[in-house]
Amino acid sequence: MPPIPQAAEAPDEILTTRRIAAPRALVFQAFTSPEHVGAWWGPDGFTTITSEMHVAPGGTWRFVMRGPDGKDWPNLVTYVEVVAPERLVYDHGDGAGPPQFHVVVTFEEDDGGTFLAMRAKFKDAAARQYVAENFKAVEGGRQTVARLAAYVATLLDQARPE
Repeated sequence: MPPIPQAAEAPDEILTTRRIAAPRALVFQAFTSPEHVGAWWGPDGFTTITSEMHVAPGGTWRFVMRGPDGKDWPNLVTYVEVVAPERLVYDHGDGAGPPQFHVVVTFEEDDGGTFLAMRAKFKDAAARQYVAENFKAVEGGRQTVARLAAYVATLLDQARPE
């Protein structure tokens, strides 16, 4: 199945897309529920510990990503817009300063599955380049949505009658 066309990535953006073989409502739930998000969020080798998650405009998600080296990375997401199950808009930072980037996530129905697009917009192309080079953000985004797809597949397998 070819991907749903998306606008091109701008110089100050990182666009991560993936078709996930699961219903949109389930993918959205896995993305927005504290009982699910810790099982898949982050690049390979990372774990995510959520201390607070309130998915609503003005609500926050506070979490720590622990790297494979044991280093903790505090994160703070502040939700701007929530339209279940089709769209999330949020600002993402570390909680110590202003948000580092703005994210729009869309969940589009796609022939029984979901086409997910995460568009992270930085203050400028240099900021985008910095996170891409120093934090491997492009590959990290790909790994994160691959982990989401794998996790949702396990949820579907558990729901199938034997």
